[in-house]
Amino acid sequence: MPNPPDHAVLIVNYNSWGHLRRCLRALDLQTLRSFNVYVLDNASDEPPPEDIVAWPGLHLTRQDRNLGFAAGCNLLAKTAGASWSIFLNPDTQPEPDWFERLCRASHHHPDHSVFSSRLIQPDASSLDGEGDCYHISGLFWRCGHGMRIRPAGPPREVFSASGAAAMIRTSVFLQVGGFDEDFFCYVEDVDLGFRLRLRGEVCLLVPDATVVHEGAVTSGGHRSSFATYHGHRNLVWCYFKNMPMLLLILTMPLHLVLNLITLVVLASRGQLKTGFEAKRDALRGLPRMWRKRRAIHESRRVRILDLLGAMQILPRWRRFRR
Repeated sequence: MPNPPDHAVLIVNYNSWGHLRRCLRALDLQTLRSFNVYVLDNASDEPPPEDIVAWPGLHLTRQDRNLGFAAGCNLLAKTAGASWSIFLNPDTQPEPDWFERLCRASHHHPDHSVFSSRLIQPDASSLDGEGDCYHISGLFWRCGHGMRIRPAGPPREVFSASGAAAMIRTSVFLQVGGFDEDFFCYVEDVDLGFRLRLRGEVCLLVPDATVVHEGAVTSGGHRSSFATYHGHRNLVWCYFKNMPMLLLILTMPLHLVLNLITLVVLASRGQLKTGFEAKRDALRGLPRMWRKRRAIHESRRVRILDLLGAMQILPRWRRFRR
């Protein structure tokens, strides 16, 4: 295999110095080491430990305020200026051949610009996800989450790449505007994947590019008020920004039902107030999202039938419970 083009591993950190240290150790053990590592710290409560500041080859910058995951990633991609941007969460530990597997996939599939890693649970008992699935109602989830780990198999198409461990051609990433910084964090990877889909880009999952992922360590857990608010607000924004008008009209009843069901589920968890705040602020932000929508769909290249073919039609009930 020829030498891969230049790559940059981009990590946005917030109050995760211990996890980041383990991630950097895993990167140092990669079988192929032709990449640079850039870390942006989003105004963590504690300063960086001395060993991380002095980490060989690490490009570390600190912000005086929390920009959010989306803006932090965008800034890193522009700063690094590499041909490929590899987004990696600090609470991940890539397997030693992870980067080499991604490079091999990009070499064998030169017409693709987006690649997703396989995420597994910390105890290695089950999958954390194999890319993202998207339902026509606006519901999304990590493909295969909680399922047993199966043999890797060849690369295959998924709707979008999980932002926890994804490789994207930087020129394509910047052409579509990068992550939407209004999202701050959560769902920004699904939104990016949707916009890439509309431009005709197809995301490939690389099942043998494996990353251990703990998940939600900077937000207090998947069911914290912070995660719940941003996830359920951004779910609405992603749907209204990206769904083509014909599908928007046809699936609107499903989207309304989805939001009602999620409010009922959140009420059962004692999070109804957070859910209402998320939906209220989602409605307030719709005019801004609608303005963005115009530019997105002016450059749409994919047919509606092809887009439908990449979406899910019948999600399992357990997805709503999550």
